[in-house]
Amino acid sequence: MNERRRTLIEDWFPIETVGCESMRERGASSALPPLYFLHVWWARRPLAASRAALLASVVPRWNKDVARFGRERGCFLSEVEYRDWFVRLSGIHGDPVTARAKLQLAGEAGHRIPNPYTHDRAFTVAAPPEMLKDFEDLLEQSNGHRNRTVLDPFSGGGSIPFEALRYGFDTHATELNPVACTILRGTLDYPFAFGPALTNDLQKHGRVLCQSVQERLRPHFSHLEDEAKAVGVAYLWARTVRCPYTGKPIPLAPNWWLSRSGSTGIAVRPVFDPDSETARFEIAEIDGTAADGFDPGEGTLARGAARSPWANDQSVGSKYIKTEAQEGRMGSQLYCVAVKRARGGFDYRPPIEADQRAVEAAEEKLAAELPRWEAQGYVPTEAYPEVSSDMRPLRYGMPTWADMFAPRQLLSLCSYVEALQELVPEIEKELPRYRAKAVVTYLGMVLSKAVNYNSYLASWHSGRQVMRGVFDRHDFAFKWTYGEFDASRNLFPWALDQVCDAYEGIAKLAEPAHRVFERAETPVPVQVTRASAADLSHIPDGSVDVVLTDPPYYDNVMYGELSDFFYVWLKRTVGSVHPDLFGDELANKDDEAVANPARFARLGRKKKQLACADYERKMAAAFREAHRVLADDGVLTVMFTHKRVEAWDTLAMSLLEAGFAIHSSWPVHTESEHSLHQAKKNAAKSTILLTCRKRPGGAEPAWWEDIRGRVRRTARDTAEELQEQGISGVDLYIATFGPTLAILSESWPVLSADFDKETGEPKPLRPDVALDLARTEVVELRKRGLLGRDTRFDPVTDWYLMAWDAFRAAEFPADEARKLALALGLDLERDIITGHRILKKKGASVELLSASHRRSRGRVDPDAEGFEVWINAAHTAMLLYEDEGPAATEAFLKRAALRRDATFRSLIQALVNAVPRVRKNGKLVRPEARALDGLRLAFFEDIEAPPDPAPKVEQANLRL
Repeated sequence: MNERRRTLIEDWFPIETVGCESMRERGASSALPPLYFLHVWWARRPLAASRAALLASVVPRWNKDVARFGRERGCFLSEVEYRDWFVRLSGIHGDPVTARAKLQLAGEAGHRIPNPYTHDRAFTVAAPPEMLKDFEDLLEQSNGHRNRTVLDPFSGGGSIPFEALRYGFDTHATELNPVACTILRGTLDYPFAFGPALTNDLQKHGRVLCQSVQERLRPHFSHLEDEAKAVGVAYLWARTVRCPYTGKPIPLAPNWWLSRSGSTGIAVRPVFDPDSETARFEIAEIDGTAADGFDPGEGTLARGAARSPWANDQSVGSKYIKTEAQEGRMGSQLYCVAVKRARGGFDYRPPIEADQRAVEAAEEKLAAELPRWEAQGYVPTEAYPEVSSDMRPLRYGMPTWADMFAPRQLLSLCSYVEALQELVPEIEKELPRYRAKAVVTYLGMVLSKAVNYNSYLASWHSGRQVMRGVFDRHDFAFKWTYGEFDASRNLFPWALDQVCDAYEGIAKLAEPAHRVFERAETPVPVQVTRASAADLSHIPDGSVDVVLTDPPYYDNVMYGELSDFFYVWLKRTVGSVHPDLFGDELANKDDEAVANPARFARLGRKKKQLACADYERKMAAAFREAHRVLADDGVLTVMFTHKRVEAWDTLAMSLLEAGFAIHSSWPVHTESEHSLHQAKKNAAKSTILLTCRKRPGGAEPAWWEDIRGRVRRTARDTAEELQEQGISGVDLYIATFGPTLAILSESWPVLSADFDKETGEPKPLRPDVALDLARTEVVELRKRGLLGRDTRFDPVTDWYLMAWDAFRAAEFPADEARKLALALGLDLERDIITGHRILKKKGASVELLSASHRRSRGRVDPDAEGFEVWINAAHTAMLLYEDEGPAATEAFLKRAALRRDATFRSLIQALVNAVPRVRKNGKLVRPEARALDGLRLAFFEDIEAPPDPAPKVEQANLRL
């Protein structure tokens, strides 16, 4: 490869600066980029990370030609200044690393400080014209032409192509999913073509549409005189089943809170009068104590099973509830009306007769309109797929997509569809064709916003007093209580405002590029194409300079399944203006590159392996196409965030088989490692940027035994280097994967010592063999790091230490626990779960048991004569300190001869270093950390707690 064409990302990347800016971007839901608010899409990448990865994949590495360019222009005079120039080009005009460290320290101490950031968020910053000219001239000098063609074959929500367009690149945004394609057109096409001015057209026609729908729905909602000036109204419902003992409807609710702060707030109290056929409800103010035996935290349902207040709280099993639902006998009962006042806050009232009359009127209206609407295709009567990773809609009586909505909700939504179809001809008559298409597209997204917050699967958030959308998680979680917007009042105007604000925000970010395109009288250089990443036949061979993509993460999100919720409505609202997207019954899931075992469930126990093989096959086909369209001197950068080795093994195999060699690997933090969520549940916090080039042909295969030592050394050296830069936990393990895979890619295929019985040929090595070796090296490094020296306790105790150190949480994937056990010579089930009962299973995850839980399971005993493994001794001391105090603990330590034991002291030191010391308001969050801190201060004063993290300097080069 020509050395001159080596790009910056292959030698250097500002991982800490970009990471902190990415975390800032995602730090508050209300301050997210406007792309997030246009339409639901899952697992979006931060714009800051996408932009920096893109720019670093095109600008040249520091060399003599770059140095000469910088001197002649006066924009940078040294390599350090060149890097600073790149950071500013990426929109980062301050020091997010120091600012984030200040915020973190203040948060842990419980202090509030002024905003420490002195610069605008990077995604809001457009490069100044003079800097853009320097950038384009630099590209021309280093590559012979000013522009680049960029492809994202898995465009999803559009972060990567959006940033490519902002810098004027010719952009290919390819995406299989039609919902995502609609989002891409609304994110890439129209904002860059029309700019902020389109907002006026959208608001004008949107208001006409909303008023039309409101007038149709007004008779079907109660409008009380004292609520006439309310900002909005929400109706709160509970699903019901017949009591099997009395036949009366049981409102199924996990709790009765309406507004809650700790143990105080406002709740609804159900009253079950034996002489009544249905429950009635009262509003109760809760001051922290249960009044008259009423506890709002105790509903009628827990873990899918219920109790019947109509029959002395006799149990009602989950099987009965599901059967009732599947037979169409699950109902709903209104239990509260929440009225949002103009002065702020909510008033709550129980339902009255007028509310019930309005509901009945809506049901009658729906029954009357349904035959006509179904004939016109306004109702989403498509069946929920029988093959799905989430079967809860079918289990709870929702066989069609229309069944996910209560009757009045369905009436409201179908009324909007009808009104929009009536309005489309007027919009098309008034506006030019392309502009009209844009307006109709966004009005369709208004309905998407409405269905997300007005469904059986939407719910009321008592802590924040807001409606919670269907997709607060990435699934179809069943909601026992649900919320309903007043569609005759605030639902559609609110949704319209959301879409208008999002569009205007996107258009303002796009405005500098829009003006350039407008002045040049050139079309927006973007091609949004609905196509599989495995079939890019619309792109010529070797025509793309950079492929930058964020591919599907194995089994992380089932995009196609989730998107069907919106597909069935978008088909009815925008299908006429996007006929190329909505010709199918549902979204295409057969060609989707995700590892979905449900698609292979009928094939028996091998469904997981078959799903993995299917994912690998599709990813390999996608990367082969990327290889075809990429120029010979082009760059492929893959953004990947997954903590499971299977996902990395599959990604690596796909890249290697497609003909790529890995040139660099950078871990960029995109989620806070100190958040309370992260303290409780493990997650990979870094996005790994893998930069690849086309692998030269003609290389001889290598033998694993010949490169094994080099892999081991590389993993160890990489871990040591990144550890110095502050990379820790599961991210440290993952960050070694890139350099490890780079060695394999140099001489692929790498042959193992195993031979195929049929052919007699050596078998190619699976990448996970090398990744397991890398993990083993990190384990040894971290064991030394916890104490500053080599110390062995016993394998079980070592595993416990490494689990806390690696995953930084009590809950983590079971398969990762198994791999860590293998690295220490243990069997997870035999030694960790059953033998010493350190873990309990939780589906596909495992959870570390506390000392008190292990005592109840007979593995922690203060009266024991000795301890089989060292962690039992430590847990006993921690348990006694928490339950009985220092005196009882000291007596135990003396009796067990642990008070002066050097090994025990070393274990306490290692545990203090391993267990996360996350603080809230100055106090340690994890009980294990509190107990260890107490032991340390009471009995081991010479043990020092790990220092709080300080702002770090930018990292050194990481070269592969």
